[in-house]
Amino acid sequence: MIFENEIFYAEFESSEVPWIKLFAKRKCTEISDLEDFEQEAIFKASLLCERALRKFYKPDKINWASFANYVPQVHIHIQARFKDDSYFPQSLWGKKQRQGAKRDLRLEEFEKFLKQQFAREFQNSLKFVIARSE
Repeated sequence: MIFENEIFYAEFESSEVPWIKLFAKRKCTEISDLEDFEQEAIFKASLLCERALRKFYKPDKINWASFANYVPQVHIHIQARFKDDSYFPQSLWGKKQRQGAKRDLRLEEFEKFLKQQFAREFQNSLKFVIARSE
């Protein structure tokens, strides 16, 4: 677990590329089922993840996805993509294009960096939830 508050939690997906998943805590299958303040927090966290991935890894592209077909719970995938990864330009669920370049993901270092970003942005998350729901 990278981060957790009253609205969502973030974790890594095991992959050859840096890949973060954000899950809504409230049980629902569509983003539009979330309350406005929950949507705002999830999108704010998604942008935070994108910016952190870009700053730390300098990828060629960032991909976002939200399916919830297999896992019927609102969640967003944020992936750092590289032109030399195994699937590029396909999605990571697509057809493998090549043997991807080996890279040191430095996940422990990135996790520390990302936790700092989350703590800074969501340090008053309970106050945020209460203020948005009133």
